[in-house]
Amino acid sequence: MKEKITEQAILLFEKNGFSETSIQDIVNHLHVTKGTFYYYFTSKEELLMDIHNGYIDDVLKRQDQILKERNKSCKEKLYEIVFMLISIIESQGESARVFFREMKNLSEEHKEDLIKKREIFRNNLQELLEEGKDKKEFHEDLSSDIVSFGILGMTNWSYQWFKPNGKKSDQEVAKIFTDMVLKGISI
Repeated sequence: MKEKITEQAILLFEKNGFSETSIQDIVNHLHVTKGTFYYYFTSKEELLMDIHNGYIDDVLKRQDQILKERNKSCKEKLYEIVFMLISIIESQGESARVFFREMKNLSEEHKEDLIKKREIFRNNLQELLEEGKDKKEFHEDLSSDIVSFGILGMTNWSYQWFKPNGKKSDQEVAKIFTDMVLKGISI
């Protein structure tokens, strides 16, 4: 039931926004009582935090798997990370939209926790760019901190416009993004 509550909340938060969705709206869609909701969550914010953690933890896990691939170059790993961030929109588009749009509704304490996780992701990306510089795959004067922010800006915003069944596939969009970055930083 916890998963059903979470899934329904994601759909309603994505459609109507966190502030405009009540606990009653969530339980009404599931035909359960508020008591059922409160059995799993102490508040709507706790539910939102659970959604945020589920999304970022999954993204961090996927990034870690990519970074551990020893037989791939830094360029290939960069593509894989960009592809993962684009392709996740097909399977978790609603969660991505809730993640990026509704963080403002979390308490400062909860925001801090998420910001730390987001920083881990960005730092891992920056370290990959640094490794690419060391391995002579990327320009030695590359500003890896700024480039990592740029990559995340491109990919994180794509949840707004990318359509998995649109003109370009997730692989094509990831290739375009990666080519755009690599042509600016590759040797």
